[in-house]
Amino acid sequence: MLIREMTEEECVAVVKSGRLARLACSKDDRPYVVPIHYAYAGRCLYSFSMPGRKIEWMRANPHVCVQIDVFSSAQQWKSVLLYGRYQELPETAQWYHERLHAWSLLQEHVNWWEPGGLKPGLQQTLGASPHLFYCVSVDEMTGRAAVAEDMG
Repeated sequence: MLIREMTEEECVAVVKSGRLARLACSKDDRPYVVPIHYAYAGRCLYSFSMPGRKIEWMRANPHVCVQIDVFSSAQQWKSVLLYGRYQELPETAQWYHERLHAWSLLQEHVNWWEPGGLKPGLQQTLGASPHLFYCVSVDEMTGRAAVAEDMG
């Protein structure tokens, strides 16, 4: 197996083609990693969530890392890391267009609200939606790819 660094264009292609990622955040020197569904456009990774630990921690420390993998086999895979900043997209006039843009990108995928829109256990019925949209503004993107070594 050979491992090589990916170009930024290759990294962007992996990110654009994916839908499931792992989001890492930290608070008080403790890491937390969760799966998210996302959409990517213009160096922003958009997602959707219920309030909870992930949102609480990103509000406290907006520096996050996101990992996206494409796995073909143990000998052939791609892995991209995005480093960036969390930005909540609240339901205000200031964020209306960005929030609408996030929704329009995410809704292109079936079940786009999962896993961010679900919590374990029974869900409480509320008059207003507690769900929120957010983006990760990408500062840096790196990737590595593995390919099977030709034995011939």
